[in-house]
Amino acid sequence: MNNQTMQTFGGVRGFLARMGSIDRRWIFLAVALSIGVPILLQLRPPEVPGPMARATFEAIEAIPSGSRVLLSFDYDPASEGELQPMANALVHHCASRGHKLVFMALWPLGKQLADTTIKDVLLEFHPGYVYGTDYAQLGFKTGNEGVIKIMTTAIPQQYPSDAAGTPLASLPLVASIKRLEDFKLIGTISAGYPGAKEWVQYADGANPDAFTLVAGSTGVQVSQLLPYYPKQIEGLLVAVKGAAEYEMLVTSKYPVDHDQSRFEEGRRRMGPQLVAHLLVIALIVLGNISMIAGRGLKGGAR
Repeated sequence: MNNQTMQTFGGVRGFLARMGSIDRRWIFLAVALSIGVPILLQLRPPEVPGPMARATFEAIEAIPSGSRVLLSFDYDPASEGELQPMANALVHHCASRGHKLVFMALWPLGKQLADTTIKDVLLEFHPGYVYGTDYAQLGFKTGNEGVIKIMTTAIPQQYPSDAAGTPLASLPLVASIKRLEDFKLIGTISAGYPGAKEWVQYADGANPDAFTLVAGSTGVQVSQLLPYYPKQIEGLLVAVKGAAEYEMLVTSKYPVDHDQSRFEEGRRRMGPQLVAHLLVIALIVLGNISMIAGRGLKGGAR
């Protein structure tokens, strides 16, 4: 190796070694740009649906069109950014199949989130749905898992009326329901306790063959649910990634003729994550290279 080559190599190694002491404010700026630019550009990376998202999609496809489905909104606005995209896609998917939807909540603010989803998704994209015949809102009930336990045998006891105070007996969709077995599918969008785990333990545990159970979960909660998939929980959506995959499956088969962005929120939120994660990986690799180069310079100095 001639002197010029050695000098060039030494210069590159010195540059890499100095990268380890770069002002951290440049790193902060790079991370901010990696998040901000994809948001401004509305980057929507393509998603390849995984087995859990496919299982959720297929579970809803498998039940007969027009089946009664119970959807429990077990989260609040703190987790809305992570869970609302999958809730939107789930309601659109069920309505596209003609399923009859009954909404409820185990969290106090879940009822308001369900109402927003009904307004912005169900009635916006499926205006033919009629209250009392095609969908109903039972609302929030306090009691945590105790609510589920009672519903396994006596729904009218737990919910004698809907959220507006109308007796269930006067609503054709729910007039005849007595227990959870009267639903073909139960879906829970869950941010913690009470939520998906309690639905498995108290509802599915009572009669595991009576209905299909699917769930959407935050990333921090999913470790509690993975032992139940795919037997007790037949479909499982995990955080924004699961929502983005499920959106791809739903909109591919059931596209909408306006405001498609409503069902691209999961994919839109994956854009900043993708770029930021790639940046973090690059910084980790660069940091290790800088450390190794610095050790080589110290060794050469001795």
